[in-house]
Amino acid sequence: MLSKLISFSILIIFATTSFSQTIKFATLAPEGSTWMNVMNEINEEVQEKTGGKVKFKIYAGGVVGEEKDVIRKIRSNQMHSAAFTGVGLGEIMPEVRVMELPFLFRNYKEIDYVNDKMFDYFSAQFEKKGYVLLGWAEVGFVRFFSNTPISSIEDLKKTKMWAWEGDPLANATISGLGITPIQLNVSDILTSFQTNLIDAAYASPLGAIALQWHTKVNHVSDFVMADAIGAILVSKRLFKKISPENQKILLDISREKLGELVKLSREDNQKSLEAILKSGVTLAPKPTADATMELEKRGVEIRNELTGKLFSQEILDQVIKHLEDFRNSEQ
Repeated sequence: MLSKLISFSILIIFATTSFSQTIKFATLAPEGSTWMNVMNEINEEVQEKTGGKVKFKIYAGGVVGEEKDVIRKIRSNQMHSAAFTGVGLGEIMPEVRVMELPFLFRNYKEIDYVNDKMFDYFSAQFEKKGYVLLGWAEVGFVRFFSNTPISSIEDLKKTKMWAWEGDPLANATISGLGITPIQLNVSDILTSFQTNLIDAAYASPLGAIALQWHTKVNHVSDFVMADAIGAILVSKRLFKKISPENQKILLDISREKLGELVKLSREDNQKSLEAILKSGVTLAPKPTADATMELEKRGVEIRNELTGKLFSQEILDQVIKHLEDFRNSEQ
């Protein structure tokens, strides 16, 4: 009798863990933001189509901590999923930062094409690290925000430029542009502008408004440095507990909705840039043809410096080939 009760209890536990899963999800995005609106839509649709067997419990606004904190909590099974910027993604799999190389992409069409071509590869690599890639998102094109106009390498050299502390790509990029980076956490930037420790930083327009950096500068560059990536990952350990049918539902809904989020984020960034300019921040002069060539040349030097450190030559070659294929098709 006792053995039957134990067996029955085990079956109950197995059924509960196999067929009803709550995914604890962390994001830095605040409530009410486009990011959170789309995430809530994903949660609602996943619950509806899985009959409530899969759902998210969302921790918004960075309450779980910085991205490194979230990664640690996912590894210890305290959390299961998160929205990451390139910095967090690079902590898990450094070679994904190849998609954020400076002066590589010229427009969103190029980014979308290469992202699509590289999705399966990066998905497989994240899986090897213990994560499932639910879909790409992005922070957006990054510009320089500064107290003096930036239109060339020489202008950049005159700045006291911030670089995200502990971010190998950001520090290599700023150093490669001939600047000694001032390494700080994102939370220290506003104060550092106020104390004149820095007088320049990089961000997407949406990010600059969200963090209020635009209130501390006079100029924004009329060129972009890079495209800042983002993605949502879920622990493979938890994902495997979801039935195959519901796994597919989760993947399909996430990829579709995150595709919509990318479009909305781009619209938000354009609106944010317009709002920044209306607030009194001046658009710096557009770089000359020679200045543009010099910036792109530095971009090549930076990617060569990082090859074999953040990513392999093979992965870089794949990205460059896809990019060249797209540009050739557009001619």
